[in-house]
Amino acid sequence: MGRMRENPRYNVISMRVSDEERDHLENLMKTTHKSISDIMREAMEYFSAHYEQDELVKKAA
Repeated sequence: MGRMRENPRYNVISMRVSDEERDHLENLMKTTHKSISDIMREAMEYFSAHYEQDELVKKAA
């Protein structure tokens, strides 16, 4: 039986990427020592933070 996790993740999302994009992800994995899943989670957090910031700027204008 697998180990119990505090915050299990049950949802799987897949996406298609070009060879160039895959190479870029593999380079990120090597330099950061993180999994693709961790890199994509961080990318979502980064995008969300900047998207919200951009939306606030648009509303203020």
